[in-house]
Amino acid sequence: MKIRISWKSGEAFGVLNDTATTAKLLKALPCVSAANTWGEEVYFSLPVRVALEADAQEVVPAGTICFWVQGSSLALPFGPTPVSRGKECRLVTKVNVLGRLEGDPRVLASVRDGDKITVEIANE
Repeated sequence: MKIRISWKSGEAFGVLNDTATTAKLLKALPCVSAANTWGEEVYFSLPVRVALEADAQEVVPAGTICFWVQGSSLALPFGPTPVSRGKECRLVTKVNVLGRLEGDPRVLASVRDGDKITVEIANE
């Protein structure tokens, strides 16, 4: 399944894996939220409640689509965060990995705190 994440100055597309969290996310779409930034990560709350999955990770490649369980938020790291060691993408806690952004994840650098973010199923 493919999703579109858009904001005032850009958009990104992502491909989702088949996971329990992904299924709950897809049922909640479309959604609109307010963006937060934390280092080189964009995150925003969504009306999705899930448990941490067995394969949850704390360090992921740039462009990974993550779900931060404790914050009920989609988290999109595109570079180091304040807790990273070196250039890694380290999130504040373990997250459920949902998929990957297509193309260069650094497009997310144009997102500003408070920007309206829309997440929807992409038309193929």
